[in-house]
Amino acid sequence: MIKFRLQSFFITAILFIFVQACQSVTSQDKTQQAEKLLKNNNINNQQCVILLHGLARGKRSLAKMTNALENAGYATVNYAYPSRQYVIETLSENAITAALAQCNKHTRIHFVTHSLGGILVRQYLAKHDLANLGRVVMLGPPNKGSQVVDKLKRVPGFKAINGPAGLQLGTDENSVPNTLGAANFEVGVIAGTRSINPILSTLLPGQDDGKVSLSHTKLDGMADHIALPVTHPLMMDNPRVIKETLHFLQYGSFQSNKNLKSKHATTW
Repeated sequence: MIKFRLQSFFITAILFIFVQACQSVTSQDKTQQAEKLLKNNNINNQQCVILLHGLARGKRSLAKMTNALENAGYATVNYAYPSRQYVIETLSENAITAALAQCNKHTRIHFVTHSLGGILVRQYLAKHDLANLGRVVMLGPPNKGSQVVDKLKRVPGFKAINGPAGLQLGTDENSVPNTLGAANFEVGVIAGTRSINPILSTLLPGQDDGKVSLSHTKLDGMADHIALPVTHPLMMDNPRVIKETLHFLQYGSFQSNKNLKSKHATTW
């Protein structure tokens, strides 16, 4: 009986020590994770991300992306601009100048753009040097124009719906996207390969997102490019698009391509 009690005592003691050790390790892991998150947030708090929506859209279209960036510790400026009222040159100068004024205390400025927003950034950076420029992520940008514009720009009502900037997004050599040249800044492009507009997709060669063909999202000089099964109007809300955007801002490459691109990229 005494022997049984002694065995029970030792077993209980060993289990108690084991549980305490596990709790200690778990506590240390949680502390390390918290310290890492705090460190990353402190770094990110010194950085500002300007978000620019697409043609005929508004800042609400990028609300989910904005929330994700803020949760990652970035300061954000989700800037609304009158995309249907002016030409690209005017939109770019007015919108980005105003947005930059709201990021003037930050050490690094990034851009996350959808569609036309990416062309505004290219236009601005072709005319201005931005000393504290970080990285740029473009979602569904018509970097080589869109065949939809080529085929529909003379249709009555096209200009009324898309404005003068919409008329500038064709694929001819004189269109704004095709006169801006290669990127001389660090940019990653996310393209969509699904469409909810089968009519417009018939006007686009190859894979497309319903507005822009996959091949026309690409930009000479880009750091990385990824194609995901998302549509043009909804891609910015897709969890994987958001995840890849955050990854590129931090590492300079998309997570899905990390073994192919920039293994030793600087982390901001």
